[in-house]
Amino acid sequence: MKHAIITGTSSGFGKLTAIELAKSGYHVIATMRNLQKQNELMELAVQENLTEKIVVIQLDVTQKESIKEFKEFVQSIGSVDLLVNNAGYAQGGFSEELTLDDYRNQFETNLFGVIAVTQAILPSMRKQRSGKIINMSSISGRFGFPGLSAYVASKHALEGYSESLRLELRPFGIDVFLIEPGSYKTNIWKSIEQVTMAGGSAYESAKKAIMNELMNGQAKYGNPQDVARLIARIASEKESQFRFPIGKGVSQLILFKKMLPWTTIEKIVLKKLKM
Repeated sequence: MKHAIITGTSSGFGKLTAIELAKSGYHVIATMRNLQKQNELMELAVQENLTEKIVVIQLDVTQKESIKEFKEFVQSIGSVDLLVNNAGYAQGGFSEELTLDDYRNQFETNLFGVIAVTQAILPSMRKQRSGKIINMSSISGRFGFPGLSAYVASKHALEGYSESLRLELRPFGIDVFLIEPGSYKTNIWKSIEQVTMAGGSAYESAKKAIMNELMNGQAKYGNPQDVARLIARIASEKESQFRFPIGKGVSQLILFKKMLPWTTIEKIVLKKLKM
């Protein structure tokens, strides 16, 4: 039996990925911080007749005691064939107005949580000399956006960590992959909309400009099911590619950053946002 562990399965990409991997024949260990939020996942599992292939366990990737219990669980199941590091969130806000704790909390989940979970499963994968680790990054891991500096920084760090990890683990038969979604209907941009600002904030007009642009682009947001299906394909097939950009306009953004000088990119972004 092939075991797949997924973090952050209470909603969005994680929930859908759990279903897709179960369909593909994996025994899925679906982890989430709050077990009271498992209803949506399990309702989908019932609809797809997959309840016997999905087990839900509690895991808070930022808490040492939770990670310790998770390590013990991994040891008890004997083998892990696939890890999908999906747990994460987006801290919206402008750098001057964010606290250092805002940045630290962002990194605790989006980077250090990934590292902690990965370290917990690596002994098992090394012993069997096989396995796949799929890290959920973002276009924000390749391209900076105003109003999301904490999130962007955490995803850039995740990309660097994943590059090194892939090189370290290839000799053991373990593959590491990065998924880089653009804008989807589970959209992280809502975190900007929810940011509260003090009266007279210097960034109020910038926030309005960003939100206007996002509202105008909602019709182009992708279907998160496409990301879940991509993860299932990577899990089931032999892949040599490392990064998987996905979503409307994502590949073009990456290409622009490679080809255009930063001063040109800056002018385009600021003009588009009318900032």
